[in-house]
Amino acid sequence: MMTFLRIHPLTISFDLSAIDWFAVTVAVAGYVTVFLSLLALYYVFNNLPRLISLNIRKKLRKQGRIKDAAQSDLHISGEVGAAISMALFFYFSEMHDKESEVITIRRTRKEYSPWSSRIYSLNPYYRKKL
Repeated sequence: MMTFLRIHPLTISFDLSAIDWFAVTVAVAGYVTVFLSLLALYYVFNNLPRLISLNIRKKLRKQGRIKDAAQSDLHISGEVGAAISMALFFYFSEMHDKESEVITIRRTRKEYSPWSSRIYSLNPYYRKKL
């Protein structure tokens, strides 16, 4: 195993002769792969609203609600989207049942179980011989 850093008592130096072409190729390929995947994700998420509105326009054209897809504006502003999401949040939070919030603890008699016995959880080395 080659070391890239040579540490002396007072200096730290970087040895460039320990870097070979395979390491450089792997590093460049990794950086390019990550950059291209981030670029592809940017374009997908940037064009996602257009794809969704295209699908909605096709459905509306089939139903006969709109005739010309270019005339209709299906864009929803951010304020309207926030109002719809808050209304849905409040609607779904109200669907939960109201509970009494009372906790009842009843003591019950338990039969002996070896799973709850302390002696079986100890290491055999520390057990006392009876």
